[in-house]
Amino acid sequence: MSSLLRKEMQRMLFRPEGQKLQKFIEIHEATPGRHFLCVYVTKTKEVQLCVVRSRKSLYSGSNKLLNSQKSGSKKKLKSQFCLSSCLEDSYLRTEVWLLQDLTLLDGRDPDVDDPCFLMHFSTVRSVTAFSCGAKYCMARALVALSEKHCGRPLTLVNYDLAYISPSSIYLNRGDCVVLMQICFYAANLVCLSLCPVPLD
Repeated sequence: MSSLLRKEMQRMLFRPEGQKLQKFIEIHEATPGRHFLCVYVTKTKEVQLCVVRSRKSLYSGSNKLLNSQKSGSKKKLKSQFCLSSCLEDSYLRTEVWLLQDLTLLDGRDPDVDDPCFLMHFSTVRSVTAFSCGAKYCMARALVALSEKHCGRPLTLVNYDLAYISPSSIYLNRGDCVVLMQICFYAANLVCLSLCPVPLD
């Protein structure tokens, strides 16, 4: 589902401007609709972050189709079906920042499963992700993009750095590989616990 959403946002919002979406996470906002924190690279190789609001809107030309429907129970049912099928997602950028202006990324408390983090620009922007995993996923992307495009390490505080920059054991491995290794160790423990212990 997220890959389809990424393709749709890239097609509708970023590609027309010659930009490439690198990473996005869904976030909680007070205003209605779905919201996403996106990081993307512009044509001039600048890295920008933005908050994108998604909401349902009618396809262009669907109003003509709806107005052409006549009254009657069957016609009304057809019109209602058309109304639901003529809806599509529209995307609007509500806030934009440059990654080079991000002076600090604050995870608030690394010892608590807290999906909230603070982005320090000229002002502090609080962001609440849908999960702590999404928060760390965005932090990893911002660290990598800052080193690659801005030529400087991104300052992080209150993050568990083992999940940001893995140790040499897990160097350049994805989360799935790490999860598989944990499952492998757990399976070994189960097997060892089932082995009979010789009694002397």
